[in-house]
Amino acid sequence: MPISFDLREEGRPRDDHLRNVSDGGLCFASPEPLVVGTPIRLAVPVFGERFEIDGTVVWSRHVGRGYEIGVAFERKQDRFAIRMVEQLCYIEDYRVQVEREQGRTLTSEQAAREWVSQFAAAFPKSC
Repeated sequence: MPISFDLREEGRPRDDHLRNVSDGGLCFASPEPLVVGTPIRLAVPVFGERFEIDGTVVWSRHVGRGYEIGVAFERKQDRFAIRMVEQLCYIEDYRVQVEREQGRTLTSEQAAREWVSQFAAAFPKSC
């Protein structure tokens, strides 16, 4: 899932990809390491809108040609919200896939109902 982030002290947005969501935060890819303790604002695009979350960098590790950055959410409700955003992205991907592969055009609501009935039970409770 695409993600945009900026270090709140810099205000320079950068784009990358969300790796996973856990109970208290998330992990995303970055071409550069970030300093532990740095305040960060994350934005996830959802249907033309930006969902924003504030957090703190809690770890940064070198992986392949880049880094994985661990962020702890500042508010507990952000975990639930980002999981909902993640599910919305899966539902939208499902809607597009059904149209491409089956030729059926679904509304977002129809796609949500089908996705929930078929895949929600397998959606991880936490990463």
